[in-house]
Amino acid sequence: MEQLAGQVTEFIGSIRLPLSFEITDIVEILIISYLVYHIMIWIKNTRAWILMKGLAVILAFMLLAVVFNMQTILWIVSNVLGFAITALIVVLQPELRKALEELGRKSLLSSVFLFDSVRRDGGITSDKTITEIVKACMEMARAKTGALIVIEGEQNLSEFESTGIDLDAVVSSQLLINIFEHNTPLHDGAVVVSGNRVTSATCYLPLSDNKELSKDLGTRHRAGVGVSEVTDSFTIIVSEETGKVSVALEGNLERSLNAETLTDRLRTFCHKNTEDTEKKRFVWPGRSRREKEADK
Repeated sequence: MEQLAGQVTEFIGSIRLPLSFEITDIVEILIISYLVYHIMIWIKNTRAWILMKGLAVILAFMLLAVVFNMQTILWIVSNVLGFAITALIVVLQPELRKALEELGRKSLLSSVFLFDSVRRDGGITSDKTITEIVKACMEMARAKTGALIVIEGEQNLSEFESTGIDLDAVVSSQLLINIFEHNTPLHDGAVVVSGNRVTSATCYLPLSDNKELSKDLGTRHRAGVGVSEVTDSFTIIVSEETGKVSVALEGNLERSLNAETLTDRLRTFCHKNTEDTEKKRFVWPGRSRREKEADK
């Protein structure tokens, strides 16, 4: 412990703050802050943050090895570090390419002054939009038209939007019904709703590997649960086989919803960050697994 305390004291003592600042130092700080901010935003909007957690654990072990002078671990790290950096670039290749493409399309001034564009319409999903979504889902349920609608929460869904076709249209029941109509170009895949707008259609979603899901569930339901496991989104699934409406949130699936229940779930989710419901969490109905199985 005395040796560790001495090393920490020596490190702190080696830190020297400059006695004066120049204009170039301020500009340098601003540039570094700008880059760090956008790197953090990029990591937040991709699944790279999961990899960052793993790297943080490895770095913690490396720090311990340096502090306690663990020669074997340090030798392994020094010999593997070059290969590890190359492997990291290969693993993150899709995300890095996407980030560079976005940087090339972005205006520098808009990047500086418009720091956050998660919500393109600047607000939460309105009651009118909720009514339109419920109306469309009930009509598609009656006609047994399969549908998959993902409603964005706090977490950006641009990673999944990029797999589909950009729409950026105001949400309406007619639009949603037309999108999922059989044999239309946009009916296959998921629709992403952000705020009061349909941002993308024909989006691909990750499939859930949850073993507890019923075996009779198809790809549409597993995709709906899958995206709810990796994001904070709210997903509505309309079954093409049974016409039943289901919702997925936080990896949970609730089936056989009527119009009133679906409206209640949507309002709870969409208004959970407003002043009246800021501290209210989404609570799933207190139903046993046997009751859920009975709905199937």
